Amino acid sequence: MMDTLLDERALSKLRWRCRRGLLENDLFIERFFARHEGRLTVRLAEGLQALMDLSDNDLLDLLLARKEPEGDLDRPDVREVLALMRQPA
Repeated sequence: MMDTLLDERALSKLRWRCRRGLLENDLFIERFFARHEGRLTVRLAEGLQALMDLSDNDLLDLLLARKEPEGDLDRPDVREVLALMRQPA
């Protein structure tokens, strides 16, 4: 179930959920979707949603690798999404 690909409706809801107020975050997120949306699984979507619960500044710190996930965020799905999002252009 966790490796099930997201359907169009779930993907659309996820994209809407990922809209951010900080342009830098939006650039990382848009690049992530452009590269990986066709392969997004339920598990990766859960990792991405956990990241979206962060403030813009905390998210940017993670995306720029100024910090690493801690506490509840230190889990494999979050780390995998972060690795994908941090890939250079």
